[in-house]
Amino acid sequence: MTVFFAITVLGLLLLVGLIVDGGAKLRATQRADAVAAEAARAAGQVIDLPAAVAGQGVSVDLVGAVAAASAYLDAAGLAGTVQVADDRTHLAVTTTAESPTVFLGLIGVSTMTVTGHAEVQLAHAISGSGP
Repeated sequence: MTVFFAITVLGLLLLVGLIVDGGAKLRATQRADAVAAEAARAAGQVIDLPAAVAGQGVSVDLVGAVAAASAYLDAAGLAGTVQVADDRTHLAVTTTAESPTVFLGLIGVSTMTVTGHAEVQLAHAISGSGP
C-alpha cells in the first residue's frame, strides 16, 4: 500500500506541476503577444506625414516607427524586434519573455522562454458622402 501511495502522490505532484507551470507559460505568452500587438500599434501610428500630405500614400516613418515600438517594448520590460516591410505599410513585432517555473525548477528548469508576435497593416480609407 505504501509503494502505491508514493507512486500515486508522485504522479499527482507531476500533474499539478505541469498545470501550474503550463498556466504560467500560457499567461507569459499572452502577455508577450499583447505587448507585441501594442508595440506594433504604436509603431503604426508614426506615419510619414510629408508623403501623406503630398498625396503619395500612407506609409510609416521608418525611424520613428521603430523608435516608437522600441520605446513601448522598453516600457513594458520586454525584449523584441521590429521589422518594417519594404513598402512601409506592414509592420511585424516579435517579443521575447521569460516565465519562472515552480515545479519544473525541482528538475533544473528554472525558466521557460516564450515569444509573442504581432503584425500590423496600415489602412487608409476615406468614407462618407459629400454635402
